[in-house]
Amino acid sequence: MRYLEENAAAASIHLTTDEQQQLEAATASLPVIGERYTPEGMKGVNA
Repeated sequence: MRYLEENAAAASIHLTTDEQQQLEAATASLPVIGERYTPEGMKGVNA
């Protein structure tokens, strides 16, 4: 509940195509390491 209003407000943000491209370029080189969920957690994802 602490950040509910802040998180809800994020849904109304609109990025320009240029801003989207800048974000994609900035994050494209970041490494993805490890699994997102544990094997136990994956059981709930595809349930």
